[in-house]
Amino acid sequence: MSTLDQFESVFNAAAKDAFTPQYIKIKRVLIIQDLPEALQDDLLYLVKGFLSVLEQNTEVEWKLFGRTEQSKIHDMLEAVENNRPDLIVTYRHLHCDAVDWAYGLGTHIDVLTQATTTPVLILPNLDRNNLNNNSLKNTKQVMAVTDHLAGDHSLVNYSALFTQTGGTLFLAHIEDKAVFDRYISAVSKIPDLDTETASEQIKARLLKDPSDYVESCRKNLTETFPTINIEHCIGLGCRMSDYRNLIDEHEIDLLVMYTKDDDQLAMHGVAYPLAVELRTTPLLML
Repeated sequence: MSTLDQFESVFNAAAKDAFTPQYIKIKRVLIIQDLPEALQDDLLYLVKGFLSVLEQNTEVEWKLFGRTEQSKIHDMLEAVENNRPDLIVTYRHLHCDAVDWAYGLGTHIDVLTQATTTPVLILPNLDRNNLNNNSLKNTKQVMAVTDHLAGDHSLVNYSALFTQTGGTLFLAHIEDKAVFDRYISAVSKIPDLDTETASEQIKARLLKDPSDYVESCRKNLTETFPTINIEHCIGLGCRMSDYRNLIDEHEIDLLVMYTKDDDQLAMHGVAYPLAVELRTTPLLML
């Protein structure tokens, strides 16, 4: 092995991301809603039942904010600032009459997920005539989705925290096949490179990092969360359709994603298109 090869080998080994466990405490939950007062206790009961995992090891303070009439976004953000919750819970199309239109989450939700640093749990639209008419059960099947799994410690830690005892946490990472194919097409135009070999090695490298990271997660989470199972879904494909298929296949109760992006005001990566399309899946937006 040449000196350069040895250096590269040592560098690659040192650059590997190992999962870092972090104990996250959620002691205060703020539920932002626009329901009539007569339904607010029912909503609280519904949310507490769905998030029963949070009260397994700690006492949680639950607080409701909101009113039936249109609430200004400023008032909503002020309530978040004053209450300083560890988690915000709300639902699609808060203070919005576009419930029947599948083109967004509503202005209040768009601002809430981007203007605060607090994680936001977004529930599916509620049947205001009968809150019991919903598909919410618990968080037995949780999936973490990201553009770059290796090194996303916070995403994994939150996902593990929300996974019910005896439940399964799926760590999902799909490399974009369209982007991969475009680069391989460019490689094929370079005479000195073997396209088939390059394709195989690049694909293997792209999938190895998240696979190694999952093994690191599995090893460390067995100590901090010994009662949950860890599975992985790693591959090359179409992110939107593959994620949708995985969510349906594993009957996911809660999807966990990042929304923040340092380079833009809009939601990060695949977060917004997934959030818009997965109308019946609860979403934890970090």
